[in-house]
Amino acid sequence: MKGKSLSSPGQAAVSARVPLAILQNWAQRSFWERGARIVSNAIVKDIQTAGGKALPVTVDVTKRAEVEGLVQKAIDTYGKIDVLVNNAGIMPIAPLALLKVDEWESMIDINIKGVLYGVAAALPHMQKQKSGHFINIASVFGIKVFAPGGTVYCATKAAVRTLTEGLRMETHADKIRCTIISPGGRLRIEAKHLR
Repeated sequence: MKGKSLSSPGQAAVSARVPLAILQNWAQRSFWERGARIVSNAIVKDIQTAGGKALPVTVDVTKRAEVEGLVQKAIDTYGKIDVLVNNAGIMPIAPLALLKVDEWESMIDINIKGVLYGVAAALPHMQKQKSGHFINIASVFGIKVFAPGGTVYCATKAAVRTLTEGLRMETHADKIRCTIISPGGRLRIEAKHLR
């Protein structure tokens, strides 16, 4: 599918590779993340080695203006935005009783508001071009709650699932597709977080 433009926020090596694995045949890609420059450089090199184009940009998904700037940069560089992959996320683990409110706020800012900022930045462009695709990375923990420790994280990933389904229903007439990917995996809980 040559000539397509993809933007993808993410911060971990695994989540950064998800869009590459899904869309490795796409010719153009704007990759952004929340701070993991080494991951970005490796992904960009992989894309370029495969004959594609990549634009590495570091963006904090908790800052709406930065996300909007990234989407605009992708459009200025590639002429449009076809796919937005929202895959930035964090997963601090602690029982609710520890009242780690700062961690809750960070999860909400990155895991939920980061997705919303991505949608807000790309949706008007996709509506105008009458095409586009949002791929939102949730988690199996958005379906199955693990506790103690993961309650807030699970709530944020359930919110991503609900947001994606509502977005699909609202944008279907504009020929905008919405996909939820819910990876699962092993969870290693550090004992220090459970005290």
